[in-house]
Amino acid sequence: MKQVTAVVLAGSRPGRDAFADAHGTDLKALIPVGGMPMVRRPVEALLGSERVARVRVLAQQSERIAAVLPEDERLSVGPSGDTIATTLQALCDDPSVEWPLLVTTADHALLDGAMIEDFVSRANGADVAIGLVERKPLTARLPQTKRTWIKLRGGAYSGANLFLLAGPQVAPALQLWRSVEQDRKKAWKLLGLMGPLTLVAAVLRLRSLHQLLGSVSKRLGIEVRAVELSNPLAAVDVDKAEDLKLVEAILAGRA
Repeated sequence: MKQVTAVVLAGSRPGRDAFADAHGTDLKALIPVGGMPMVRRPVEALLGSERVARVRVLAQQSERIAAVLPEDERLSVGPSGDTIATTLQALCDDPSVEWPLLVTTADHALLDGAMIEDFVSRANGADVAIGLVERKPLTARLPQTKRTWIKLRGGAYSGANLFLLAGPQVAPALQLWRSVEQDRKKAWKLLGLMGPLTLVAAVLRLRSLHQLLGSVSKRLGIEVRAVELSNPLAAVDVDKAEDLKLVEAILAGRA
């Protein structure tokens, strides 16, 4: 695969963020993680990867985010939409965008070069690739962690906040994402949109992850592929106080 354009989503949800408030800021992306603003960690990992040609950071308050990032000619910071789906749809509609896009989030504080290489190399050829981690290796590594799991035949999976979008043909997937964005933690609503048989099969665990995404691909008319990351820490983001404590312990070699 040719080099990708990395997109780091560093926007804020509407309303007050109590997690950010507790750490002296009103923007989650600026919460210090191991002495560094959270958003800077995934950005530096992406800039250090040979797979990444350029990095675009998108946020509602882009000037404040830009102020804490390194100076690099490959890095740009710009405004985002109000939601993830609208932000990605705007990129899809922009003729100047250089595909493919590797999308991640500002709270992916443990992202590193090996994770990027693992994901991008195995996503090659798919229209949409979704990074996932299976429960067994993650709980073996971090028994105390709590994640949102999608339970299917053959395993239970958690998202790794890594997506690869091959080109403008991914528009149907973005439209689906937009329809469920307010319930993005409720995997069953997404499965329900695939049809009652898909939902029943998932509830009864009659289908594997790859069979399920085969049905999604057929429904959308594009290839949607799951990429199970080798490093289970890819599923650990910083979304709440206990996550921050865990990630800082991992970075310090204590967990």
